[in-house]
Amino acid sequence: MSPPALLLAFDVSTPVGSIALARGEELLAREFLLQARDHAARLLPGISATLDRAGVSPRDLEGIVVGKGPGSFTGVRIAAATARGLAIALGIPLWPRSSLAAAAVSDGSTLPEGVAGPIPGLAVEPGAGAPGRPRYILFDARGDRVYGACFKLGGERLEVLVRPHPATVGEVLSGRLPAGVLFAGSGALRHAATILESGHRLLLPPTGIPTAEGLLRLQALSPDDSPERPGSRWEPDYLRGSWARRPTVGRTRSR
Repeated sequence: MSPPALLLAFDVSTPVGSIALARGEELLAREFLLQARDHAARLLPGISATLDRAGVSPRDLEGIVVGKGPGSFTGVRIAAATARGLAIALGIPLWPRSSLAAAAVSDGSTLPEGVAGPIPGLAVEPGAGAPGRPRYILFDARGDRVYGACFKLGGERLEVLVRPHPATVGEVLSGRLPAGVLFAGSGALRHAATILESGHRLLLPPTGIPTAEGLLRLQALSPDDSPERPGSRWEPDYLRGSWARRPTVGRTRSR
């Protein structure tokens, strides 16, 4: 049996950008980019620092996993361009993955001190204490707008219960919600009072934050998905999409 591939993952769709390097389940190094306005300037140096910390050359990499959003216009475009450039230059496969899905499986990821901690007065559940329960990830899109999707992690499979969609918090809460659903993400924390008043509960970070570690876990859940071909023109997803679309309920596998 061949050894697990050496994969580089990064996501800068939100203010908490992250980079991780792993071989199979072994995390070799990680780096965080916490100044959203500096993501464009710091992503490549951060990747270089991550590889140096693990004693790995770029030529050793066997694949790249990148968060494709939804996220800020600048962040996801920089991530897409960087991932494409590296994959072409190194001749290695590239897997763009949903940042919402990565946020849904970021339980157990390490976050820098001060990024997330106890939030007084919130009714919350620890991510590790909620196996199998649907988790509705909401990214903050300003005002009462969010971009969300609902997932269920069962065993070695991630199901999409509600496909990614833009909406208002009120539209999400008045829609068809899976039984036992928990909310997480920057949008859920921003609108915590409204969500709690509706009788629902929250998951605290790192669940809800699209970490590079979450991307690697997502990749492990569906390793056989075909990578993008060199030079393919896949497009990242943006937070400020068409707000006319309604949430769509349906079970699929996440990419």
